[in-house]
Amino acid sequence: MKNILVLSRHSPFDEQHIREALDMTLIFAAIEQNISWLFSDAAVLALKAHQQPHIIGLKNYFKTIKTLELYDVDNIYVCEKSLLDYDLVPSDLLITVNVLNFQQQRQLIMQQQQVVTL
Repeated sequence: MKNILVLSRHSPFDEQHIREALDMTLIFAAIEQNISWLFSDAAVLALKAHQQPHIIGLKNYFKTIKTLELYDVDNIYVCEKSLLDYDLVPSDLLITVNVLNFQQQRQLIMQQQQVVTL
């Protein structure tokens, strides 16, 4: 079993980056890899609760993020600085996350056998 980290930095409203990262995370989980997902920069907005993407013409794939635990994807991380930048706290998010500072993120990345950045 490989340690794989999916790293998301793009806005959830910018093309399909978050959707592709979600699909990739679910695929890795389905083939029983040790998958982690780190949200930083504008990607943290994908985790914000009570969004209404249909208002701007987007499909609501954000609710699919809540199904990650069904696939045993428990290692969801969020950049502490990014939360602060977007005036968010963990209770504002759809799911339970682990908040990491810069040093902890660096450590997480170093522990991986593969890092996929989307």
